[in-house]
Amino acid sequence: MSKTVISSDNAPAAIGTYSQAIKAGNTVYMSGQIPLDPKTMELVEGFEAQTVQVFENLKAVAEAAGGSFKDIVKLNIFLTDLSHFAKVNEVMGKYFEQPYPARAAIGVAALPRGAQVEMDAILVLE
Repeated sequence: MSKTVISSDNAPAAIGTYSQAIKAGNTVYMSGQIPLDPKTMELVEGFEAQTVQVFENLKAVAEAAGGSFKDIVKLNIFLTDLSHFAKVNEVMGKYFEQPYPARAAIGVAALPRGAQVEMDAILVLE
């Protein structure tokens, strides 16, 4: 099976030994996105703004792969404070429609660059 690197200028550039996403067959494995503004490569301020930025970054990579949020089958959410989970659900409701993807929410001690939220996803393209 061939693998294709997926990248978007509308999401933060990969910093390190990884790709924004890899397409293998009709499946796209998206790397974790933190709330970096792709133009400035700086973290946005505030939890809700960080959550929106992460979804926007994921959206840009999904679109670069030829997909959309409708194609996401699995979403992993990493939070430094699980008390923010209700806000994540609220923001997520603006980006997704039923059927919603399978999802995990994981509390972590810290995230890169001091981010409060990170997400990765798996898409299956038709």
